[in-house]
Amino acid sequence: MNLEHLFDRIPIWGLFIATVVVTLLAVEGGFRFGRYQHQHREPGQDAPVGAMVAATLGLLAFMLAFTFGMAGARFEERKQLVLDEANAIGTAYLRAQLLPPPHSAEIQTLLREYVDIRVVGATQKKMLAAALARSEELHHQLWSQAVTLSQKSPNSMVVSLFIQSLNEVIDLHAKRVTAGLQNRIPTIIWIVLYLLAIMAMIAMGYHSGLASPSRSIVVVFLTMAFSAVIYLTADLDRPREGLFRVSQQAMVDLQQSIRERPR
Repeated sequence: MNLEHLFDRIPIWGLFIATVVVTLLAVEGGFRFGRYQHQHREPGQDAPVGAMVAATLGLLAFMLAFTFGMAGARFEERKQLVLDEANAIGTAYLRAQLLPPPHSAEIQTLLREYVDIRVVGATQKKMLAAALARSEELHHQLWSQAVTLSQKSPNSMVVSLFIQSLNEVIDLHAKRVTAGLQNRIPTIIWIVLYLLAIMAMIAMGYHSGLASPSRSIVVVFLTMAFSAVIYLTADLDRPREGLFRVSQQAMVDLQQSIRERPR
């Protein structure tokens, strides 16, 4: 069974609801078992349950912070890569203006299309696959132009600088694809997080059942808070859906800028 991106099959809102339900059931199960133990145990058999519950909840908090920090760091990385790519394409476009004709005009045309494709692929989910495929085609066409120029002018500093910029554009494409589609929170971490959460909620419910015959409303607030943090973590980890979207404003600004420049 392939566990990679297993949780991606569940929409974020569905993940939130499932988390609330699972944690509440875990607390309820622990509470009922705690009541049963309270009714059938002999006096003087108290165990340090409270300390163990506190340790379990502390471990859960650590795991939540670790997972949330991982998702947040990768979200920031995706934002920085958008800016880096926009700067790299802009530099390549400016250096292309210094190239001899007709290569200069052809390369600028390809780069304008490339920016358009990058914006479409990042803002329209259904166009992602087509945009990635077209980006690869444009890479080949641009590199073919660069090869031709290097053969015609092997000692040209301008050609060398353009090739350097073009190489950076291609590298940043690979980095954005890796960061956006592949570099995600591993499924095993999600599984461990949920298992730890279930055990912590069972332990908390068990302790509550030992201490009191009635359920506390605070438990509902705690499970809702936990579910909300899980929701935010999953949202940060999914670049194509949810509330947190990486702004493409740097690419949009570049798109408008190169359209306004004389060709």
